[in-house]
Amino acid sequence: MKNLILSITALFITLSASSQTIVDAAASNKDFSTLVTALKAADLVGALSGEGPFTVFAPNNDAFGKIDSETLGSLLKPENVGALSNILTYHVVSGKLMASDVTKALKDGYGRVKLTALNGQTFVARSKGGKIFLKDQNGDMSEVIATDVVGTNGVIHVIDSVIMPE
Repeated sequence: MKNLILSITALFITLSASSQTIVDAAASNKDFSTLVTALKAADLVGALSGEGPFTVFAPNNDAFGKIDSETLGSLLKPENVGALSNILTYHVVSGKLMASDVTKALKDGYGRVKLTALNGQTFVARSKGGKIFLKDQNGDMSEVIATDVVGTNGVIHVIDSVIMPE
């Protein structure tokens, strides 16, 4: 009986999580509070709550913490909505790419695959030492530290640094 209750609880938690959009999933996790604030400032909540599907390489709060606080504060101002939107849409790829899809693409691409973000620019996913990294336009790397947070309109993979477009 105890196992049945645990199984039903696990199923309920899974179904609850899967009935949220990717924005709802991020908003319900305190580790993404800076990302959610940025999405609101860039007026992207509506777009990323849409049908999708989307794959979001989502920087957590620690990733945003690596950005100078003055720079981050400036980006959140209304007059910089274009620059902030460009950065945030650089973290989003059209389609639903689960970790297994990325791993397969990396295997097929000999450890390297180029992805096109919603802002039209590209970044590279690379495998190294059994881990997946994203290399941005500036050559900076960000490690994928958690995968497959599934929402109704896509999937989130957590990264440890903000990747920057040109």
